[in-house]
This record gives sequence, structure tokens and C-alpha cells, in this order.
Amino acid sequence: MDIPQLKDIIQKLSVFKRHSSLFVPGIIGLVGVLLFVPAQLMSSKLKAQISEKSVMNRSRQITSLKKNTTARDQWKVEKERLQAYQNDANQISLLAKELSQRQLLSDKIFPKPKDASTLLFKGFGQLYRSGVDEQLKGLNAGECPTKAELERSLGGLSVSGSRRINRSNRSALSGAGTEIRDALCRSKAESSRIYCYPADLSGYEFWGEYKYAGTPEAIKDCWYYQSAYWIIEDIIDTIDVMNSGSKSVFESLVKRLLDVSFDTSLDRNSRSGKRTTVGQPTYVLTTLDGLAVSYTGRVCNDAIDVVHFNVRVIVSTKAVLRFMQQLCSAKRHIIRESSGQIEAPRYAKHNQITILESKISSIDRQDETHNLYRYGEDAGVELDLICEYIFSKKGYDEIKPESVKKSQIIPTIPGFMDPRTAPVSPGGRPATR
Repeated sequence: MDIPQLKDIIQKLSVFKRHSSLFVPGIIGLVGVLLFVPAQLMSSKLKAQISEKSVMNRSRQITSLKKNTTARDQWKVEKERLQAYQNDANQISLLAKELSQRQLLSDKIFPKPKDASTLLFKGFGQLYRSGVDEQLKGLNAGECPTKAELERSLGGLSVSGSRRINRSNRSALSGAGTEIRDALCRSKAESSRIYCYPADLSGYEFWGEYKYAGTPEAIKDCWYYQSAYWIIEDIIDTIDVMNSGSKSVFESLVKRLLDVSFDTSLDRNSRSGKRTTVGQPTYVLTTLDGLAVSYTGRVCNDAIDVVHFNVRVIVSTKAVLRFMQQLCSAKRHIIRESSGQIEAPRYAKHNQITILESKISSIDRQDETHNLYRYGEDAGVELDLICEYIFSKKGYDEIKPESVKKSQIIPTIPGFMDPRTAPVSPGGRPATR
């Protein structure tokens, strides 16, 4: 490069030197212009976002709130709803109370006898037996032929006056006797809807042979057998429903009521089902009590009383499950008023039975316990049930004798579990320690 050209370049650069004070503002202005455009773009986008997310969303929320605004009288609706909940709770409490508000055989004994006469308790026994008889009459229950009836029907075939009789005549007489006996047995079955011997129902023989043993014991006997009477009522109501429409044992689904008991001392081989002990109901106070290990785990407490009972029937094979369902179904009763008097009967329903254990056995119709009974062509089985019966204390605690209440108190032994809540071991016995 020559010197003249260099001078020209220096002269041109001198222009920048003369105007160097304008470089900084120019650069700042250029940067500002470059920043202005993105800022404007970002600003407009931000405004759009704010409008969408803040203003529009809030607007929609406000609009929604306007649509869902609580009505001026909403508090009245809520009040009615809460009142309905309260009514439901009160209704449940009332139903629990009415569960055990059932009629008494006698209103002169509980909670205290009206007088000290022993006739009061004997009268209770008579009412118990007549009540059972009346219920069985409603079932059109009958019995098999008695020994006396059999002897009378076979009286014309007696051969005691003849010293000589050949084998053929003996066989003919035997065959005729069998036919006569069978005809008598069939006539008994045709005239009844079910077989039942009153003594097979707990308490019937006890009150028939009752002997007064002091007022405290007599009050307890009456109380426990009042409970037994209610349970028998439910069993008979069940049979009545099952056999509705039948005219004879042959048509009935439940052929025979073998027994109702509250202990395991029943002589199963006895035709009359006579018990070796009194067999009155007892409360299940602990898991050690009862006729069976209860899978419900229920025992007497502040709200309920628990009783176990055993019922055995001969039933058609096609009605086994139906009988069990009907036994556990709700049943109607007349409510016992506080005064003990019923002016206008009020009705309620109770459902107090739970089956704890069941056993089904075949029957041998030629066996001595069945050979005088005619069950018809249907296949029949023996159904043996152990059940749990619940009483609501709200319904009858006010009339429960004090002596019974005291007998329900269980002393707690230090170092041992409360037997009412002790767990049951795999072997079926409660663990108390």
C-alpha cells in the first residue's frame, strides 16, 4: 500500500473520530430497537395468557357460582334432611326396643309378684301349658297311636282263648294285625298336619309336675320359661307357614316336631322326648356357655341377652333350606304396653334367631322311634338345629326380676381374661388366660 492511499484511509477514519461521541448513543438505540420488537411480541402473548387464564377463567368461575348459588331456603332443606337422619336413628332405637316388647303369659309376676300366693306361680304354669296346647291346636298337631289304642284295635284278634292254632292261622292273624295297625297309623296321619307330643316342648312337663320351692326360685322359673314360650311361639309360627295349605301329614313339608330343648340332656331314644333335667333356658354369659361354639361371638352384654336352644324336626328333603330360612325370618307380634294392658293392639316385627349348628340325618322308618308314624311318600330327614336367640334389653329390662339381673353379674378374676370376650381356641374351647 502506498502512502497516498494510507492518507486517504486515515482521513476517512478521522470522520469517525470527529463523530465518536455519537457511537455510544447509536449503539444503545440500535440495541433498544432490537429489544423492542421481542418485547412487544412477548407482551402481547402475556396479555393473551393473562386474559385467558386469569380473566376468562375467573369469569367462568363466577358464572358457575351464579348458577350454583345456594337457594335462600336451602337451610330449610338441610334441616329437613338432618331431621330425617334423626328420625331414622330414633326409629332404629324404637325397633330395637319393640323387639322384645312381647306379651306376657301373666302380668302379675314381673318384675315383682302382685301377691305372695303360690297359686300365682301355679297359675303361670297352667297358662304356659294351655298356651302350648292352643298353639299346637292351631297347627292341627296330632300324635301317633297310643299303646291303648293299638290294643283296642287289635282286641278282636286275640287268640288267648284258643290253645291250638296252626301256623297258617297264626300267619293270617299276624298279617291282619299289621293291616289294622297300619290303617290306624294312617288315619292318625290323615287327621293331623304334623306330629307333635306336647311333652317334647321344654317346660310342658315341668309345669305339669310343678312344686313350689320358694318365691325367689319361682320367679326365676317363670321368667326363664316366659323366654322359652316366646321361642316356642317362633318355632310354631315357622311350622305354620311351612305347612300352610296342607291337610295331612302326608302333604306337609314339616312332618314332625321332635323336640324343643335348652340343654343336651334330652333322651333321644325316648318316644316322648322326656328330659332328665328341667332344661329351662339359661343366658349365655360367657364364651364358655351355650350349646355350641358361637361363630357370632355374641354373649349377654349391656344391650342384649343371648339364649341358645335346640330344635329337631322331621322335614321333607326338598324343604330343609326353606325351613332354616323361615325359622330365621322376621315374625310379627303384638307389642306389650308399659301398663301391661292392651287397648288397641299395636304390632311390630322381631327377627331374633341365628342358626349356629345344623345336622341332617336319615331316618329308619322301621325303627321303634318312627314305626308308628306315617310321613308319606316324600323322602324325609331329621334336621337338628342349635340356634341363638337375641333379646333386646331395651324392650324388657324394666320387667326383668332383680334376682335374674344379679345372676347375670360375672366376677372378674385378676390375671384372667374377661370370659365374655375370651377368644375361642381351634379346639372349640375359649382361652381364658
